[in-house]
Amino acid sequence: MSKKDKHCNCENKEKEIHEECTCGSDCCCSEEENTCSEENCKCNNKEELQLQRIKDLEDALLRSQAELLNYKKRKDEETSRILKYAETEILEGFLPILDNFERAISMDDNNFGDETSKFLEGFRMVYNQTRSLLEKFEVKEIECLGKEFDPAVSQAVVVEKDENKESGVVLEVFQKGYMYKDRILRLAMVKVNE
Repeated sequence: MSKKDKHCNCENKEKEIHEECTCGSDCCCSEEENTCSEENCKCNNKEELQLQRIKDLEDALLRSQAELLNYKKRKDEETSRILKYAETEILEGFLPILDNFERAISMDDNNFGDETSKFLEGFRMVYNQTRSLLEKFEVKEIECLGKEFDPAVSQAVVVEKDENKESGVVLEVFQKGYMYKDRILRLAMVKVNE
């Protein structure tokens, strides 16, 4: 039985009782008009219904505000994370350059003449400046030589047996590894003792 059938006794059954009518009594219709309307309702709870509507709208507003704040917080966290590691690609590009400088300055300049020694000294200066720049951006070398092999920061490319060293210790570093803030920028490539 519909709300109309339950409440309305007017001749025109096509007309519906207005939405607010919850009185449960018989028809609220004006017999002269033969229609149901809010003005004809005999219910005493119109104010209650308006208060309920206001409460529902306030709840909807509070939910919308909370959703907006949560969205803003997520976007701020994501933006902060992106900005924190924004320089990663550039810094990774510096690492091979740093490797080449290290190879160049590791030469024994006692075997060269004055001019070549000065050239190598220039390389050392550029190398030191590059390392300082990387340190400014919180890029740090991973110290692993002589330490326990850690697969989280190193990659074992050669395994060798040395009786004088403990098992699982890094014997040699082929390529240095670097950390960028709290992330691995590049794994170290190492030789590990069996």
